[in-house]
Amino acid sequence: MCTPTCSPARHSTRENLPDAASESTRGTVRVPLSTSAVRVLGAGDLHLRRMEEQWPGLRFQVDRDGIEISGSGEQRDAAARLIEGLDAEAHHRQITGAVVDAVLRQQASTALGSVIVGEGTRSVRPKTAGQQRYVEAIDENVIVFGLGPAGTGKTYLAMAKAVQALQRNEVSRIVLTRPAVEAGERLGFLPGGLQEKIDPYLRPLYDALGEMMSPESVQKLLELGVIEVAPLAYMRGRTLNSSFIILDEAQNTTPEQMKMFLTRLGFGSRMVVTGDSSQVDLPVRRSGLIDAERVLGDVADIEMVRLSSDDVVRHGLVSAIIEAYDDRAAAAESRGAPSAGEPADAREHPHRHTTQPTAPDENDGRRTTPRASEGAQQ
Repeated sequence: MCTPTCSPARHSTRENLPDAASESTRGTVRVPLSTSAVRVLGAGDLHLRRMEEQWPGLRFQVDRDGIEISGSGEQRDAAARLIEGLDAEAHHRQITGAVVDAVLRQQASTALGSVIVGEGTRSVRPKTAGQQRYVEAIDENVIVFGLGPAGTGKTYLAMAKAVQALQRNEVSRIVLTRPAVEAGERLGFLPGGLQEKIDPYLRPLYDALGEMMSPESVQKLLELGVIEVAPLAYMRGRTLNSSFIILDEAQNTTPEQMKMFLTRLGFGSRMVVTGDSSQVDLPVRRSGLIDAERVLGDVADIEMVRLSSDDVVRHGLVSAIIEAYDDRAAAAESRGAPSAGEPADAREHPHRHTTQPTAPDENDGRRTTPRASEGAQQ
């Protein structure tokens, strides 16, 4: 049993644990151990690996006397509380994987939110306070914009909420769409029929569905039209009633396309628009996502949720990469100069892509007649 002095000493000596005012900062805290690291972290660091899976954005450094945790303040604080709890439990019983998982589940349900869809290792739940605000906004508003860098769960959580709404009979179908825009490189003509041509652009949406539902269920619902995955051009002229509609990669819409999409909203429907304004792949036009942020910010029942590198749940290096690029952009802005890779007029057109479209070869047999943009206003 723990002596009267061990628990107070541990809590009083945890160093630099952030308070509520500094939870969004990044840094390092140290958690001293009153027992051995092997009792807390398991043989071969088994439990440590479980923590790294739970918080991929954190880094753990173990020595004889304690554990240093580096990363975002919010996740870092949760990891420190877990280790403290396991350290206390280690005085009374052996720490098994079941004990670690039970504490993690309790932490998640208490501090954040309950499972959206799935169970066990396939369950989907918000893992940061930012993600929890995002999920709550989807519950409370008709249209939600999920804005932020890669890896913050914008599309994944929106898909989970769509599947949940369908399972609860809150909507009668799910509509998933994204603009068919190449990411900075021209792929040329793709082989196959229309569906085969657009499938590569929609593959991330199929992948997310496959992680939340069985392949058989996904295929059946696609065949029945209960789930529809289509390029943005297919939205024109439609009214989508009783639907959960997700527009992914919205930074690659034009303002005309964004207006067209948002006005498809029908009775009993909800919309989630996701995108990252720093990843615009449009050749010359303004981004419809950036335009919508300015135009719709004060409209009732529309919520803009901004996620940051603190909400990234991919490999920890992703957060560092995002912050490095953000720091460079901020430094360039403070100097009044365009960032590396931007044209000289970047200050006048901050979201213009630098690659200019290449005119087709007059002799290559391709159609050269101008074609109206899929985003032209109705």
